[in-house]
Amino acid sequence: MGICLDELRLLVVRPTLKQLRAWSPGMEALLLGTAAQESELGFHLKLGRRHGMGIFQIQPNTHRQIWDEYLINFPALASKVRGLASQRDFLQHPHAELATNLRYATAIAWLIYRSAGVENIEREDLPRMAKLWKKYFHHGPSASLRDFVDSYCRLIKPAEKCQPQNDTAAASATAVQGNNPENNPITGFAPRYTKAVPPAPEDPPRGHLRESRNPQTAR
Repeated sequence: MGICLDELRLLVVRPTLKQLRAWSPGMEALLLGTAAQESELGFHLKLGRRHGMGIFQIQPNTHRQIWDEYLINFPALASKVRGLASQRDFLQHPHAELATNLRYATAIAWLIYRSAGVENIEREDLPRMAKLWKKYFHHGPSASLRDFVDSYCRLIKPAEKCQPQNDTAAASATAVQGNNPENNPITGFAPRYTKAVPPAPEDPPRGHLRESRNPQTAR
């Protein structure tokens, strides 16, 4: 059993998204579903060197890419996210924040979706959320759309009847290729962009993160 769903929703995910001006019922549901699938709402925080960290199982490689390739283009947003991290520990052990700092990990999980152009999800849409998770967040071929739906129905809405996953939608989903962790400990190289910066206007363009294609790091 992981973290209490209502507490995770009301004390972590919702206030974090609202602080980042990114809250909507659909985005909240997507992040909760991601945590349900990736770690069973925090039952596991670290499953080994080939897995990610924290309730969202974010990999160190992805964490660095968010800072070095995406947030560096949005200094005002970077300053907000840096404000969620620990003042000193983040500079020494940045990836450990993904496991120990729930609000910071939530912000990074949201940024993974945002960097792929997923910003506005107005309502809970389980088939769509499953495809977004599979395409932009999942790190290998070991889990399917059905796994996301089953985790969501079991952990997020256990008392309600979830909409069955459409087989056609499942077949058309794009698998994420090889965005896997490096064989570095959590005290490895820090993101280059680790300090708060003065606010500045944000630019509208969005881009996808580059994914690792190193076969040695594949699940």
